[in-house]
Parts: sequence; structure tokens; C-alpha cells
Amino acid sequence: MPSFDIVNEIDLQKLDNAINVAIKEISSRYDFHGSKTEVELDKKTFIINVLTENDMRVKAIQDILISRMMKQGIDAQGLDFGKEHYASGNMLRKEVTVKKGIDKETAKKIVKIIKDSGLKVQASIMDDQLRVTGKKLDDLQATMSSVKTANIGIPLQFTNFRN
Repeated sequence: MPSFDIVNEIDLQKLDNAINVAIKEISSRYDFHGSKTEVELDKKTFIINVLTENDMRVKAIQDILISRMMKQGIDAQGLDFGKEHYASGNMLRKEVTVKKGIDKETAKKIVKIIKDSGLKVQASIMDDQLRVTGKKLDDLQATMSSVKTANIGIPLQFTNFRN
């Protein structure tokens, strides 16, 4: 029976490259000249730590991160920009979480979208991914297109396509 998986994966190497290019751009920009700005990626927890001096610089760093990730082919919907926290002195700290995997509520939304499409396919939730099975390849491809057009809020990839 043909099947495929719906996953949310981020390539660590592409993410690391995007962060490194963003750090180089921040160090060479005039408006960051002489500032104490730090951007670093925790590769184990997929959290980007940003430390800078004011709110304007935090917003500029967000824009730089989004543009560099888009150029690396990483969808910016995978970033969760939390709140800014005041660190020591007049410094601002922000943790940007990189979403990885599909949580239960999002998986339920995707299953509902698949069921509402009226196609003869079955979707099952397996940990942080979904497996969709059906008898016809055309139904599976139609399911892919209906899930792509729905705005889920996280980047989705379709993997493990089997006949």
C-alpha cells in the first residue's frame, strides 16, 4: 500500500551556515559598529541566543536571521521568536527557538485537513510525524497538495514516499 510521511525537519548544517553568515553580516554592518552583540546557536537544543543592547538591534537581528535562513532554503515559519528579557545592565536577551517535529495539536489539525479533503487516505500520528497511506498514488499526491495549501504555521516536508 503506498504511503508517505509528513515531517518537520531542519537541516542542522544549513541552519549553522545561515547563523554564521548572519553573524558575519552583523559584524560588518555600520549600525552594529562598536556594539556588544552576540548571536550563537545551541546545536543540541536548537535555540538561537541573541544578546544585544537595544530593541532596534533585536529587530534588525531578527530580519537578518530570517533573510539568511530564506537564502539557505530554510522556511522562516520554523522560528519561534520569544519575548525579550533584560540581561545585566542595559542588555537585551532573546531566545529564538527553532521548531523541530510536529506537536500533537498541529498533527491533529493536519489529520482534520486530510479527512475534510474527502480523499480515501488514512493518516496516523507517529511521535513527531504523520504517516499517510492510501490505495492510489493520485490520492496521496492530492493529499500532499491540500496539506501544502493549508496554512499550518510550521514548515512541512514530505518524505519516505513508497509504492
